[in-house]
Amino acid sequence: MADTVFNAERRERAGKGAARAARRAGLVPGVIYGAKKAPKLVAIKPTELLPELRKTAFFTNLYDVKLDGGSARVLVRDVQYDPVSDRPVHVDFMRVEPNTKVRVDVPVVFENEAASPGIKRGGVLNIVRHHIELVCLATQIPHQIRVDLTGLDIGDSVHISAVKLPDGVRTAIVGRDFTVATVAAPTTTAVEIETAAAAAAPVAMAPVEVITAKETKDKEKEKEAIPEKPGKAEKPERAERPARAEKRSKE
Repeated sequence: MADTVFNAERRERAGKGAARAARRAGLVPGVIYGAKKAPKLVAIKPTELLPELRKTAFFTNLYDVKLDGGSARVLVRDVQYDPVSDRPVHVDFMRVEPNTKVRVDVPVVFENEAASPGIKRGGVLNIVRHHIELVCLATQIPHQIRVDLTGLDIGDSVHISAVKLPDGVRTAIVGRDFTVATVAAPTTTAVEIETAAAAAAPVAMAPVEVITAKETKDKEKEKEAIPEKPGKAEKPERAERPARAEKRSKE
């Protein structure tokens, strides 16, 4: 039995118009497909769907969808969100049976960081893969992959070969021992070294010109010896025009 049950309602029509009608009614439209059976159009209450969406194992959990008196074991394959409100607007369920093999992304969880000498000395955990795609039976999907960081020093790496997977579970990537995470040197160390080197380097001083009292007197004498350039001759002030001769005396 699955951990969570969704109580779904049947949708009679497909298409965008029917999906919009379901959303206006306060429901999230969806579809159930797979297992060589005809797909079924359903609608689910957001109050049942939203709490599960917040869980990290939402895409690795098996759910039971109750519809028309029956029940279907499903795995969530896709959720579409509204670009503005970020609310779910459509969900895809895939029917699974005990012998159904699936490919699923499983989140990676890192443990025992305090037991890593490299991280203790200020190293940075560089996560290469937050999820790893696995191939397994639908009933054997692990909720997470645990990676132990004990003993890792700066410059060490964790490869998939060092990760213990459950029996019957394998990675989708075969023939390559890919990297899951590394412990890198702290970026502040390089900056501190460059700063210390710059502080220890001698500072180049600009040359200073020293002028003696004798040189100052010589320069003043040179200035006095240079004749001043004759300036333009000042224009003589315009003589005032003589007053007009008095009018001839009256005849």
